[in-house]
Amino acid sequence: MESLFVAFWGLSIDMGIYILFGLLAAGVLHQFIHEEWIQKHLGKNTHGSVYKAALYGTPLPLCSCSVIPFAATLRRNGASKGATLSFLISTPITGIDSMLATFGMFGGVFTLYRVASSVIIAVTAGLLMNFFEPKAPVEIKKSFSFSTTAPVFSPKVSFEKTEKKQKKFSLYDVFHYAFITLLGSFSKPLFWGLLIGALITAAMPTNLHQFFGDNRFFGYIIAVAIAAPMYVCATASLPIAASLILAGVSPGAAFIFLSAGPATNTVTMGVVKSMLGVRALVIYLCVIIGGSILFGALIDMGFDSLSVGMKVDMHEHHGLLQKGAAVMMLGLIGWHFIDGWFKKTDKSCSGGSCCS
Repeated sequence: MESLFVAFWGLSIDMGIYILFGLLAAGVLHQFIHEEWIQKHLGKNTHGSVYKAALYGTPLPLCSCSVIPFAATLRRNGASKGATLSFLISTPITGIDSMLATFGMFGGVFTLYRVASSVIIAVTAGLLMNFFEPKAPVEIKKSFSFSTTAPVFSPKVSFEKTEKKQKKFSLYDVFHYAFITLLGSFSKPLFWGLLIGALITAAMPTNLHQFFGDNRFFGYIIAVAIAAPMYVCATASLPIAASLILAGVSPGAAFIFLSAGPATNTVTMGVVKSMLGVRALVIYLCVIIGGSILFGALIDMGFDSLSVGMKVDMHEHHGLLQKGAAVMMLGLIGWHFIDGWFKKTDKSCSGGSCCS
C-alpha cells in the first residue's frame, strides 16, 4: 500500500505541472480561437484536416497529458474526430524540446525518423477514424452545457447557433474555462488513470531490461505493453530509452518505448474513450501499437549498431514547483469530485421526500 501511495504521488508530481500548464494554455487558446478557422481547417472529415492536425501538433512541446486540454478545446470548437485523434497522437510523441534532445542523444537521422514516424502514425489513425465514422461535423456554440451526472466529458452536449460576438480578453474566463469547465470534463478519468498508472509503476520491476531477453519480437511486445499504459513525456523518455540500449536492449525496442510511451497512457485512453468514443479508442491503440512495432523493427534493420551518447541526468529531482502543482491538481480533482457529488445529491433530492 505504501509503494502504491508513493507511486501515485510520484506520478502526480510528474504530471501535475504539465496538466496545469495545458489547462491554462487551453484557457488562453479558448479566448482567441475562432470557430470558423477550426471548422475550415480541422472541422471536415477530409484528408487535409487530418494532415494539418498532425503537422500542427508535431512541434508543440506538450506531453500526452497536457495535450488533452488542447485536444478537448479543438473538439469543442468543431474539429472532426479524425483531426482530433491525429492531433492527440502526433503532439506528445514529439515537440521542439524533444527534437533537440533526441538530436543530441541519438543524432539527426534518428531524430528525423522519430518525427516522420509520429506524423505517419497520427495521420493513419486520423484517416481510419474518418473512414470508419464519416459523419458531418456539428455546429459548436461558444458556451457549453455539461451533464452534471456524467462522469467524464460527453460529446452529447446541446449546441445552438449563436451569433459570433467579439469579446475582450478575460483572465477570469481563462481560469474558469481551464480549471472549472475543462478540467471538470475529464477529472474522473484523470484520477482513475493516475491510480491505474500508479499500480503499474509500483508493480514494475527495476531491472526492466531483463524482460526483453534475446528475442527481439518478444522484446517489442514487452516494450509496448509497458509503454502504452505508462505516463512518460517525450523528453523524459529519452534517458530511459538510452539506458535500455546501453543495457543491451535493441534500438528498435527502445524506439517503441519512445513512440508508444509518450503517445498514450491510461489517462489519455480514458479521455479518448469519453471524448471520441470506443471506436476511436480502438483505432487509437491499434495504430499506435502497430505503428510503433513496425517502425521499431525497421530501426533494428537499419540502425543495429546505433551508439548512444548519454548527456542527461538519469536522476530527476523534483522541486517545490512540481510538488505544488501536484497538490493543486489533486486538490482541483477532489473539488470536482465533491462538487459533482453535491450536484448529483441535489438533483436526486429535488422533488423527492428528502427535500420535503
